[in-house]
Amino acid sequence: MHAQSSRQDGSTPAAAASLEPAAEQGLPVPQRYWAMIVIALGLTLSVLDSAIANVALPTIARNLQASAAGSIWVVNAYQLAITVTLLPLASLGDRIGYRRVYLSGLVLFTVASLGCALSASLPELALARVFQGFGAAGVMSVNTALVRMIYPPAHLGRGIALNAMVVAVSSAVGPTIAAGVLAIASWQWLFAINVPIGLAALIAGVKALPLNAGHESPYDYLSAVMNAFVFGLLIFAVDGLGHGENFGYVTLEAVAALVIGYFFVRRQLTQPAPLLPIDLLRIPVFALSIGTSVCSFCAQMLAFVSLPFLLQDTLGMSQVQTGLLMTPWPAVIIIAAPIAGVLSDRVSSGWLGGVGLAAMTAGLLLLATLGPHPDALQISWRMALCGAGFGIFQSPNNRTILSSAPRERSGGASGMLGTARLTGQTLGAALVALIFGVAPKNGPIVALYVASGFAAVAAVVSTMRVMQKAPTLA
Repeated sequence: MHAQSSRQDGSTPAAAASLEPAAEQGLPVPQRYWAMIVIALGLTLSVLDSAIANVALPTIARNLQASAAGSIWVVNAYQLAITVTLLPLASLGDRIGYRRVYLSGLVLFTVASLGCALSASLPELALARVFQGFGAAGVMSVNTALVRMIYPPAHLGRGIALNAMVVAVSSAVGPTIAAGVLAIASWQWLFAINVPIGLAALIAGVKALPLNAGHESPYDYLSAVMNAFVFGLLIFAVDGLGHGENFGYVTLEAVAALVIGYFFVRRQLTQPAPLLPIDLLRIPVFALSIGTSVCSFCAQMLAFVSLPFLLQDTLGMSQVQTGLLMTPWPAVIIIAAPIAGVLSDRVSSGWLGGVGLAAMTAGLLLLATLGPHPDALQISWRMALCGAGFGIFQSPNNRTILSSAPRERSGGASGMLGTARLTGQTLGAALVALIFGVAPKNGPIVALYVASGFAAVAAVVSTMRVMQKAPTLA
């Protein structure tokens, strides 16, 4: 089995043996550092391309002579492609190897980025973004599974923390990078710059990323199609509800998603290694950690989308002031995530997550009750409190999600981690739109109160894990 998997990956048996780490040791130094650089580069490109497209939308719409509503597909096509393929690609990684899926995703992302840069119309760009999303899904679906192979169990929290820090940094600097590039070059360069970085990551990844043997179970293509329909229809239904689309169409999409989802779940119950990892959701600590992740990312997205409206429309801040005042949130995550990652190797993630999410809840409530004339310091320390709370929660929670799954199901756990994040973010964005429609005058304040509610629920769910048996890092 090992030799077969090595040949599939293009390596000789001897080379494969040098790349496949022992479960209890991880990769040796300095190969471990090179492998994490590759993981960081791929993850940075995937996250950045979600953030920079939002900033560039008006410019792209003008240049391609597209409507503002039509240009939204530059963002939606990418997000939808990632969401519907995360779990299928994670399942594929369990079968053919995480390294192979990751590198294939990196190749597709790089080629699609070139396609985006060369696009001459909105349909061409949207299509290229779909393929770019498929590539990003390949990277995101198995990146934490690879981290589990790169680090020894005793230091896994540090590797997960580095992942969280990369996501936070990429999210924080994305708008700044986009604005900087657009100030000196055309929007096409936002995508063209991915090509040399992707090629460098690919070359290093071939040499540094570890191999895993995988298994010979046949791939469940029908489940992959059903998964795409379920998540795709749910996203359209939630988004349509938030944006006030025809209620009949939204209801039809939701009902279709539920019907297909019912048969999808029934099919997963018959599979030895299901694409939707129901077997992992039967593990209490895993299920609680996924629930914590969905609620916390929903709370964060509710805040991220509503805060600019609060700062600009309600408090009269400029766009520049808004950007600066929101910076403490992701900036503190960069500091808190590595510290929490080290602590997670010694302290229960249930307690760390509970404390962090309680702090985030307090920060959101304090933001919702700012008053009419707050100064910059009053806003900044509240933002920092939210960021510190989220940073303390995220790394330990991700570590628990990954380590509570059997080692051979690391791909499924990694895919569920990404799916939980995207589900929470999608729900949060849709709820903001719905709240703004129902309460246009006080929408941002109401959204922050709702966000604090989700964070509080996440804190309670996190502490419930303390009573569960600690996962073994096998």
